[in-house]
Amino acid sequence: MSMENDLWKGLSERARAALATRDYTSGELADRLLDGRAEARELVGEAAPVELRIPGVEVFHRRVFQQRHRGYFAEFARQGQGTAGAIGMWPSQWATASMQAGTSKGFHIHPPFIPEGEEAAAWFQKLFVEQPQAVELRPYEREQWDMMFFIQGQAEMFLIDERAGMPRRRMRFLIEGDDMPGPNNVGVVIPAGVAHAIRSVGSKDLIMVYGTSTTFVPENEGRIAHGIETPEDPVGWMDFWNAD
Repeated sequence: MSMENDLWKGLSERARAALATRDYTSGELADRLLDGRAEARELVGEAAPVELRIPGVEVFHRRVFQQRHRGYFAEFARQGQGTAGAIGMWPSQWATASMQAGTSKGFHIHPPFIPEGEEAAAWFQKLFVEQPQAVELRPYEREQWDMMFFIQGQAEMFLIDERAGMPRRRMRFLIEGDDMPGPNNVGVVIPAGVAHAIRSVGSKDLIMVYGTSTTFVPENEGRIAHGIETPEDPVGWMDFWNAD
């Protein structure tokens, strides 16, 4: 580029050599799902191409109703209606969790139920590829599916399909809590066998509510690469702590 047309010609050579600019172009969804630039609104329903979606994962929009001078109101889901009704799932247990700003949880994963006499890869092909509309085949009562909602703050969600014989698809996207009304207010359904992690981004603590298709069983709570949840104490602290 000639000096006459160079936007940065007024800078020193040292600054020009070190200069970089941010690319604000949106890019392809396939790339943004991997590098953290995707937003929940891009995954609602069938908005994303089928080849990018993880079978069984559902992202559905939630409307937040503003009540001027008072606050806001938003539903989670209605039994038998909407996405919950379409997939035939209704949680057996509800819980809440909070994550302080800047913290992370995961990866968590729940064991899929494989019927006796079935081969795992063939079973998943039947459920999610060959007969995806036959939701009555899904053994919700035998495996933990999660249905998540976010009330406050911003969450970056990571999903990885680790089911036997399924393509290892990855989805990474931003969800906004009800305190930030807009198209990124969503609910997310996560099947057993799909590893999931959450990072609290922004300045507010993250508050979430989630329902599970089964009640809590500690041995069904698998952990993968979960060191972020158990950070090591500073070496200096431990040296002092263990000193005689």
